[in-house]
Amino acid sequence: MSVRLLPSPLPTARPVRVPASAVPTRERRPTPVARSLSAARIGTQVRALRMAAEVSGGELAKTSGISASMLSRIERGLVSPSVETLERLANGLSVPASRFFSDQARRTDFCHVRAGQGVVVDRVGAVSDYRYELLGHLLSGNLFVEPYLVTLLPGADPYVTFQHPGLKFLYFLSGEVSYRYGARSVAVGAGDSLLFEATALHGIEAIQSGPVSYLSVVFTLRE
Repeated sequence: MSVRLLPSPLPTARPVRVPASAVPTRERRPTPVARSLSAARIGTQVRALRMAAEVSGGELAKTSGISASMLSRIERGLVSPSVETLERLANGLSVPASRFFSDQARRTDFCHVRAGQGVVVDRVGAVSDYRYELLGHLLSGNLFVEPYLVTLLPGADPYVTFQHPGLKFLYFLSGEVSYRYGARSVAVGAGDSLLFEATALHGIEAIQSGPVSYLSVVFTLRE
């Protein structure tokens, strides 16, 4: 027995298209932006230096010759700026480009010594009656700095055979002396300063008037 097909009650019916606006859609989450660690550190440094200079983002962008949107992306660590862009930012902030690569968040040392509260130390090889007062000490970085307030006591004698690695800066606070550096001798007094490589023989050759005191800062690289 064959099955009889009944005619459709709606022979002219067609599929109805529902507007896309009426169809519920799943909420799309924004794709997270990948940030490189180096770009994030550089961005942090750029922003910190800009804030320290009390310069707005728009001002820095204008003086550096980059767009404000690019500066914003750099500070947020969303892009890795080119060397040329870093040079422009460095010029706009009046700092060397190397400042953008220093990791200040890792460690920063700060030393405050009040007047008369330096540490009197016995330096190795110190001359008798040369009083050394250490004015500060830092533990971080590759540069080792030794700032001393040196005072010649009444029994101090001239001494011209100091010799050690590094650079030395002297600023005389009082007294008048003849200071020898290698084969050269100069007269120095209060307000005078000397800067030299300390690998050559140096020291006070003669004392014209006292009391003698001076600031001595030695710079050497850490091993």
